[in-house]
Amino acid sequence: MAEETKTESKPLTTGFLSSTQLMEIDACTNCGECMKWCPTYGVYNDKPEITPPLKIKAFRDLMGGQHGLRAKIFGPKKLNEEEIDKFTYDFYMCSTCGVCGSVCPVGINTVELWESIRANLVRRGNGPYEKQKFFPQLLYKDRNPYGGKAEERLSFVPPDAEVLESANIAYFPGCTAAYRQQTLGVATVRILNALDIPFCMLGEDEWCCASVLVRTGQREIMQEHANHNVDAFKDRGVETVLYACAGCIRTASIDWPRWYEGYIPYKNVPLSVYLRDKIQNGEVEWKHSLNKKLTFHDPCHSGRHILHHIGNDWTFEAPRDVYHAFPGAEYVEMERSRELQRCCGAGGGVKAGVPDLALGMGSARVKDGEDAGAEMMSSTCPFCRRNIMDGRNAMGSKMGFADQVEIMAVLMGLDVAIPPNPYLEYQEWDDVLGDRICIKPGDLEPVKPDDIEGD
Repeated sequence: MAEETKTESKPLTTGFLSSTQLMEIDACTNCGECMKWCPTYGVYNDKPEITPPLKIKAFRDLMGGQHGLRAKIFGPKKLNEEEIDKFTYDFYMCSTCGVCGSVCPVGINTVELWESIRANLVRRGNGPYEKQKFFPQLLYKDRNPYGGKAEERLSFVPPDAEVLESANIAYFPGCTAAYRQQTLGVATVRILNALDIPFCMLGEDEWCCASVLVRTGQREIMQEHANHNVDAFKDRGVETVLYACAGCIRTASIDWPRWYEGYIPYKNVPLSVYLRDKIQNGEVEWKHSLNKKLTFHDPCHSGRHILHHIGNDWTFEAPRDVYHAFPGAEYVEMERSRELQRCCGAGGGVKAGVPDLALGMGSARVKDGEDAGAEMMSSTCPFCRRNIMDGRNAMGSKMGFADQVEIMAVLMGLDVAIPPNPYLEYQEWDDVLGDRICIKPGDLEPVKPDDIEGD
């Protein structure tokens, strides 16, 4: 009862909504186009209330009773707590993938709108949803969501690898590569060393990018994380930062500048873009050919979310150019790709808050890959990888999965073994070369000139 009194005393405000977003709420025509593409509605198709037009209508009705003409004359209408609890539940049944914005005929920036509305729900005490509420505590305590020790953030780095204390180029592994998918970190370090690229990492000075806080409406410590990481790169004289995590580059490119000084004093580059340049310049030496049909899952965060910030070539074409360069690989495209791809289901806090929904979305994406005839799926997002593998396991599919960087390292003949460290038992992956069904020794052959694109 005390909690009810606490929430009942609070209005639902528009504090985190810009004037443009307030107009977007009125701009929705309820045409229903987004409902055809919404991946959450594809799983929960008996819940139309979770779709974009009905969420907007529900919020518009709630705000009308608080801030409309009638409210100005007669005072705000008392909020029905059951009604707003139901709205909160519906509103968090969303991975904030943004495909609704891609197909919206009136151009509503739905990702930004969803995040701003969630921030207002959190301010009132209705959000976030379920386990999402623990993220601020974890990040404040350990500066990562996995409870890993800061001094062990680089425990994945092989002892014979060369990582500098400072350099013009930095690699930002992110929390998942540091603690849960360390093969990705090993592969990246091995490739950069093989290409004689001097680079540094922040090590224990690296804090989580804090993407999940913004996506779930919890913005309390975002500024602290953004300022810390940006200043750490400045102190090391970094001019270019490479990211192999879609969530990290999205947050570092769009969110960090907002909490810093409106800009960041270095260049953010997706690792796939950097590696494509090295391949096209003839700097990569291939040792193996891949005898596999593979497809690429476009991450939402490094695709739709930053398309208008870094352009189509960096978001969609660069990773595909890298796959096409893999010797012997047969690349196949899924029907839903690029700006219209189907979300994996992990983002927006769904993996933590609504695991059944996340699992259904992951399985649907695996089905997309199977329909395309792929034997193996790949991506440039460790969180997409985890959820798609979970969906695959739930449906009993034999689809293999590896990160683009891991495949590239194997085809270059590099050692991607993880050194002994405290986090080996927590790893989430298909071994790139090992006991799991990703790349078997029989899938690799010595590289032949005809296998190399352009020869």
